[in-house]
Amino acid sequence: MYSWKLVETDRTPPGKRDDISLREKIRQIDRDVEDGIKAAANNKITLNDMFDLYMAGKYELKDSTRSNYLYMYENYVSDEIGRKKVASIKYSDVKAFYNSLIREKGFKPNSMEIINTILHPVFTLAVRDGYIRSNPTDGVMAEIKKSHNWEKPKRHALTEQEQEAFIDFISNSDIYRHWLPLFTVFLGTGCRVGEIISLRWQDLDFESRTISINHNLIYRVYRQQGEKCEMHITTPKTSAGCRTIPMLDEVRRALLQEKRQQMQRGYNETVIDGYSGFIFTNREGYVHNPQTINRAIKRIYTAYNEQEKESAKQEHREPILIRHFSVHNLRHTFCTRFCENETNIKVIQEIMGHSDISTTMNIYAEATESKKKESFENLQGKIKIC
Repeated sequence: MYSWKLVETDRTPPGKRDDISLREKIRQIDRDVEDGIKAAANNKITLNDMFDLYMAGKYELKDSTRSNYLYMYENYVSDEIGRKKVASIKYSDVKAFYNSLIREKGFKPNSMEIINTILHPVFTLAVRDGYIRSNPTDGVMAEIKKSHNWEKPKRHALTEQEQEAFIDFISNSDIYRHWLPLFTVFLGTGCRVGEIISLRWQDLDFESRTISINHNLIYRVYRQQGEKCEMHITTPKTSAGCRTIPMLDEVRRALLQEKRQQMQRGYNETVIDGYSGFIFTNREGYVHNPQTINRAIKRIYTAYNEQEKESAKQEHREPILIRHFSVHNLRHTFCTRFCENETNIKVIQEIMGHSDISTTMNIYAEATESKKKESFENLQGKIKIC
């Protein structure tokens, strides 16, 4: 009797593909049983299913974070890799998906970090529930960053010259002067944009000259309702976010100016999640949208730069221009000025509401390095060495 078997030198017949041996399949099944991998179930459950399961169990997520996660997932993941069976998704699939977001959607480092922050714990849950053996997102972001030569973008602070030029231009402009109280508070408190636009009169104590920061305004996007946006009030993500800030003289004057203006035109009657009495409003009487503030900033520094170029040309000098910046740079600017004039890191951290002191340390190091160079430049010609 004859028998035959394939040897290593044999080629796979045309139209056929290599497969693992029966013994290897048995060993794989045994491993799955030992490791508690759900062989039947993992052929059905999709990444979308795992995401829903993960989100259902994340009771501690802040509303703003939950809203952001849902928006990013529904818009960029659910109809793509989200439909795949979770057990079929490999490291190379995740890497290819991330690269497609960068190439086709124009994703930048911050957006990619959000996507990875969402997907990594979803796959971790799949591992713990026994649907897969390992997390396919492990190490992907490190490789993506390396291959794209990404560096975390630095948020720049306005120089003292830029800051002074910006405020002076607003103060002397009939068109933009109504923005002065708001930007004075931004530059004089270092608060986040959501903290400032949600400030209420009852959060101020003019007698003790303090500002109480205990809530935040967010914009939530509802994709199911045609990209409808709604404003909501939320509490700070960490205990560090709740703080009391001393009121600088300039800030106090700006707030009193805003109060006098509201006494003339009427107070803001907007109510958001039970909160009312908001300080800053737009011309329609509603609370400001951060994007509206950013557009105003761009109009202001563009108008200033055009005027400054013309003045410099007539005066035969180099123009002092203001670089592009957004509302978030104003917080960084305040922190930089604070670091330049305060050595107690803990005090700076508490005023800024940083939950991680390393954030404060990084800004402090950057600010003091810049100040050190400036100090040495001022020494030029003032120290006689030889």
